[in-house]
Amino acid sequence: MCRGFRVPRLIRLPRLLRPLLAFLLACLLPLAGLAGQVSDPPALGRNTYVPLESQPFHGQLLDLKQQWTDAPLNQVVGDSPRATLLNFYVVMAQVSRDIARIEARAAATPGLFWSRAVRNELELIDSYFAEAVKALDVSEIPQSIRADFADEYALKLKVILDYVFTHSRKPFEIPDAAGMKALNEGRVNPSASWTIPGTSITLTDEGAEGGRDRGYRFSAFTVAQIPSLYEEIRDQRAPSAGASSLLTPAIYDAFSLRPGHILPPKWYLGIPGGFRRNVLEAHLWDQTLFQVLLGLVLLAAFAFVQFRLVLTLLGTYRMTKRAASQPLTPMVIWRVDNIAWHRVLLAGVALPITRLVELLLDHYVNVTGVPLQVLMYLLYTLYFCWAGLFSFFLMEALGRSLAEWITILRGRRNALQLSRVSNLVMPVCRVLGAIIGVSLMYRLLILLGLPGSTVLAFSAVPGLAIGLGASKLLGNLFAGLSIQTDRPLRVGEFCRIGSNLGYVTKIGLRSLELQTHESRITIPNSVVDEETIVNYSLRSDQAEDAVLHVFELHLPLPADLTPDQLDDLVHYGRLYLTELPGLCAAQVFLDQDAGDGELLLRCCGEIQAPNWTDYLTLREAVLLRLRQIMDQVIRSRMVIGVAYDTSPEQLQRIPELIASLFAREPLAAFRACRLMAISDFSYDFTYDYRSAQPTYAAFKDEVARLNRALLALFAAEGIEIPYPTQAEVQIDA
Repeated sequence: MCRGFRVPRLIRLPRLLRPLLAFLLACLLPLAGLAGQVSDPPALGRNTYVPLESQPFHGQLLDLKQQWTDAPLNQVVGDSPRATLLNFYVVMAQVSRDIARIEARAAATPGLFWSRAVRNELELIDSYFAEAVKALDVSEIPQSIRADFADEYALKLKVILDYVFTHSRKPFEIPDAAGMKALNEGRVNPSASWTIPGTSITLTDEGAEGGRDRGYRFSAFTVAQIPSLYEEIRDQRAPSAGASSLLTPAIYDAFSLRPGHILPPKWYLGIPGGFRRNVLEAHLWDQTLFQVLLGLVLLAAFAFVQFRLVLTLLGTYRMTKRAASQPLTPMVIWRVDNIAWHRVLLAGVALPITRLVELLLDHYVNVTGVPLQVLMYLLYTLYFCWAGLFSFFLMEALGRSLAEWITILRGRRNALQLSRVSNLVMPVCRVLGAIIGVSLMYRLLILLGLPGSTVLAFSAVPGLAIGLGASKLLGNLFAGLSIQTDRPLRVGEFCRIGSNLGYVTKIGLRSLELQTHESRITIPNSVVDEETIVNYSLRSDQAEDAVLHVFELHLPLPADLTPDQLDDLVHYGRLYLTELPGLCAAQVFLDQDAGDGELLLRCCGEIQAPNWTDYLTLREAVLLRLRQIMDQVIRSRMVIGVAYDTSPEQLQRIPELIASLFAREPLAAFRACRLMAISDFSYDFTYDYRSAQPTYAAFKDEVARLNRALLALFAAEGIEIPYPTQAEVQIDA
């Protein structure tokens, strides 16, 4: 396979001329120093390729094949190029074999749909396939199409690897972890990457996202090249699948030329094979005739539904205009509210419909390649546009309903009160809806693959506009929020603002309206916030809240506590403090001393303590109980040693035996038991559990019962708990 030279994809030569062109290239490229990167075409009769069975890693492929069959709970991504590459190759071959086996049984089973047993088996195959896809670094693929194209690229990569493994003229080794270390020792610039000889397929350990799940993956550059590499070899004569059970030259065709995801529907396999292959699976724009026809029908129905939704949505605005021309009566208000919620319903219906069409085209019709990318971009754009409209319509409808309910609860349901409340509520709701809509649009840009830096550049444009021309608007907005928070005046109160005296009729986000004896004055909120406000209205006296004190306690923690014990300590501490009388808003959390780095358990809350006696009594009770909880957590993690002559069967059964002890303790929840250490005199098992005993004394009794039961159980099973011994050897001179 060529790495340094490729025939342009736009050039389509007749098949009869391709061997001649390949022969000319093979003769000319050595003169340019590129012959080492181009394989001779198999059509010339110089078949000196090393078969897959003769490659040094073929034995390990067979071992991995058996290993994945016996123990499927494994991972493809490994700590070396050999582990990842061979695991990926074997798992993809296993997926192909399992799918072929299920399809072979389709004709022998009745019904048009797969049975539950087959669906359960398919779930396991999907898990295999998903694990293999993890071996690809797909971080450079836009998020909107990442999952779909990751599946396609994994299948294409398997076909490419089939070609590479069967068209190599020399055996080659795939380095393991030790091999990578030795390889880097001979490199001028060591790197955590390895390239298959003669190809551009690279595995690297540098592309893990966020530093998690480290391991060798096919690099993002390799993933980006998969479509072009596949186009180069798709017309080459592939080896027969019978040559090796690991070769799957038709794995991508089996996926892309039929409906369904990985496994086609059972009714589709029931169609006569000749008609299916010659008619339904005829190629058209890299799709089959069946996929094109079914996709067009689905898109036509979707376009019709979208058109009807848009027409109905536009009709609601004409209805609102007619209602606004009528006198504002309760019936008209109810009608306007219904229209607002009708818009929410229309936008809400469009969301699942768009999502359903996306899933049908992707997982049922199984559109692939460039058509899938175009359709996904289009559907994602429509989905987020409807989501933005839905958020805006929802906030507007909530604002209208909230304004009406506020007037009803206040007992002043009239047009004037509703107008005043709406002037306060509606701007806030609309601003929130607009913010949500803009956030969704930015999210759409990221999903479509726009770089984050470009999105940030788009975000800077509104900030620049605000800084240049909307600074006063922002000042009025924040001043309005300050007035609504501090509430120096309220709507309907008689106030003096500067030199203006009158009744406050409206407090909006931008301005305040003051009704004087001669006119209505609109004052910007920033001016109101700077003026001296004299409120002449009397407000009803409210009962004073009880005086609360802040309670805080810092408890140093032992350095040898494990993360599980720290988690248990916080858990029990929260349970205790939330139920403690006299303490409210309790919080328990871990902290670290900035000075010496010592771990601290911090407890805080609010208490009503009118004197020092009550405060110290509560503090003492909390401190004592936390000490008890700490001791309880420490004793809930036990280490038990067994003698070295304990048999392997007994060692295997020890966790099960210890777990059986907790069946007789209803308030103790066994968590885990593991062989954590091999000491000088014993094998040390560590087990831990959680206890829900209400008191510290009851917990200690529980520990005593468990220890006695453990000793009795070990005695019955013949398991010895050793004690340290010493042997003194004297050598006479």
